[in-house]
Amino acid sequence: MTEQNNQNYALGAPAAYQLADVVKITPQFESITPRWLTKLFDWKPLETGVFRLNRVKEGQTPLDALCRQKGNENIPEGFVEYESKPREYVLNSISSVINYHTRVSDLYSSPYDQITEQLRLSIECVKERQESELINNDDYGLLKNIADSQRIQTHSGYPTPDDMDELISKVWKEPSFFLAHPRAIAAFGRECTKRGVPPATVTLFGAQFLTWRGIPIVPTDKLFVDGQKKPKGKAGKTNILLVRTGEKKQGVIGLYQAGLPGEQSRGLSVRFMGIDKSGIGSYLLSLYCSVAILVDDAIAVLENVDVGNYYEYK
Repeated sequence: MTEQNNQNYALGAPAAYQLADVVKITPQFESITPRWLTKLFDWKPLETGVFRLNRVKEGQTPLDALCRQKGNENIPEGFVEYESKPREYVLNSISSVINYHTRVSDLYSSPYDQITEQLRLSIECVKERQESELINNDDYGLLKNIADSQRIQTHSGYPTPDDMDELISKVWKEPSFFLAHPRAIAAFGRECTKRGVPPATVTLFGAQFLTWRGIPIVPTDKLFVDGQKKPKGKAGKTNILLVRTGEKKQGVIGLYQAGLPGEQSRGLSVRFMGIDKSGIGSYLLSLYCSVAILVDDAIAVLENVDVGNYYEYK
């Protein structure tokens, strides 16, 4: 790569000037979301980057046991069989290289340090991608790994209280939260209003969430509507998840690599790669993560949810 082309991939003076002393505010990044999903997961640190999900062999009956007060009956014998080839999860990496020109960082780092701001915004981008991958990844994403028995369809297309109750019947062992696109939550709210059963609210992380049967409904734009975060039309189809989280509850858990060089937060590493002869400095950002559904009934999905149904009230 020539010196000129190399500089095209680094932060330049025209962009950096926007953060020079003539301004008094950091860059505002509209794509940043609260990322409630990663806050609600129970995260398990790994040492080797591999997680083996051991399960009891499918179709096995519980171990027989004898309840008696008297008599000489024989005590049942046996054992609980395990799967012989359990699934192994290899942590996925989300990586990016951040380039900056040292001359730019030297001249335009007041009042905000250019390198610090570049890293902050880049880390936000990587974490946004992480939440999307936890839901949509073709290998380990939640949507791809829900058992067929845990998939249900809406009764009438739009999300009704009956549909949400049906989800609860699939994840009835201590469900933790619903997960839905904001448009789906709005559609569910309209159905509740129509039926005269407005959902209650609960405070989590200092924010208000709608609930159903006491279970919070958590918004995320990573559960797409017709494949889009921000659908332009009023109509569209999406999914609503119900999740039980936590290893002790045999729920859904997040996986991350612990003890990384340059570790900044859970599974996130930031490492300085040096400065080349053109004065271009680089940092490598790497985030290692995955997600595992410990048992099938830890998650269920309401599919083909129509978000475009509206009512006219007299």
